[in-house]
Amino acid sequence: MPLSLPTATDHEDIRTAVRALCADFPAEYWRRLDETAAYPEAFVDALTRAGWLAALIPQEYGGAGLGVAEASIILEEINRAGGNSGACHGQMYNMSTLLRAGSEEQKRRILPRLAAGELRMQSMAVTEPTTGSDTTRLKTTAVKKGDRWVIDGQKVWTSRLQHSDLMILLARTTPLAAVSKRSHGLSVFLVDVPAALTAGMTVRPIRNMVNHETNEVFFDGLEIPAENLIGREGEGFRYILEGLNAERTLIAAECIGDGRWFVDKAVAYGNERVVFGRPIGQNQGVQFPIAQAHIRIEAASLMRFSAAALHDAGKPCGAEANMAKLLAADASWEAANACLQTFGGFGFAAEYDVERKFRETRLYQVAPISTNLILAYVGEHVLGLPRSY
Repeated sequence: MPLSLPTATDHEDIRTAVRALCADFPAEYWRRLDETAAYPEAFVDALTRAGWLAALIPQEYGGAGLGVAEASIILEEINRAGGNSGACHGQMYNMSTLLRAGSEEQKRRILPRLAAGELRMQSMAVTEPTTGSDTTRLKTTAVKKGDRWVIDGQKVWTSRLQHSDLMILLARTTPLAAVSKRSHGLSVFLVDVPAALTAGMTVRPIRNMVNHETNEVFFDGLEIPAENLIGREGEGFRYILEGLNAERTLIAAECIGDGRWFVDKAVAYGNERVVFGRPIGQNQGVQFPIAQAHIRIEAASLMRFSAAALHDAGKPCGAEANMAKLLAADASWEAANACLQTFGGFGFAAEYDVERKFRETRLYQVAPISTNLILAYVGEHVLGLPRSY
């Protein structure tokens, strides 16, 4: 039986409620944060109190028990309202790793506190400066010593760590030379951030082109309890991949939200801006790029829901999640360019917010996975072409 996908009118209750919350945090709020490079504490707290960041936590642990499809709508609406889900989306997709691989004790100890807002689990440390997307060759190690794991190494682009209580960490527990397959021998751990900051973990913020808190992280003999291992030792790469499929689907939704914000903004300005005695939106040279962006956003949205439906049904969704992310990132970037061109010089003025959102949506061409790697994945795993990397 084919999976059913949401229609434009499904989940309107979620959309309406998230829009109402976002209305309390207008453009001026986000503009002020961008100017001061500040974290949206008030917004994240409001999302938590409303239960939206606990969307993927099962009801038995105090969450809403929703799926990735519904979670994607939450993030889409935040971005369509002019906000930036990148400040808090980590808690959404980090759930996938804990929910699928965590022990019952870990779930009962952590999930209710996350749902209640007593803890944040916004951060995941995977990428390293010398390996980038070649995750299986990462150099951070975890060595078992008695009832402790000792962590040494370095991570980069570890986001939201300064505003997180818990972090998901991927480290090598069996040397690469000692495994039969390079994806083996990697393990996932739960790190208590405040405790780690006093016991061998150092954080160095990375200044970047958007208001996005991200960091280099150094581990020097950091000891964590043995029970902080998530799932089975050596199988962490598989757990992370499952979480990344959720991540890419949710990021696609953020791009769709951005794209719709740009289209809405361009349409409004195209109708109200009069030059040579007529609205500029009457000119096909202005109108057609906006219409093209809208069409591509709608197509990307369908692929997003296809990936989410497969994920929520427990079916393989790697291809769909990757394709959704690529289509949505390209669509949002096309919409950003169409919007900026429609505004002309005014698009560069901070008061219109176009330049801020333009910078924010450009990130998705690069992260959390570059478009080139997605094309390489599809070429090999979907089309059966020789491995290119």
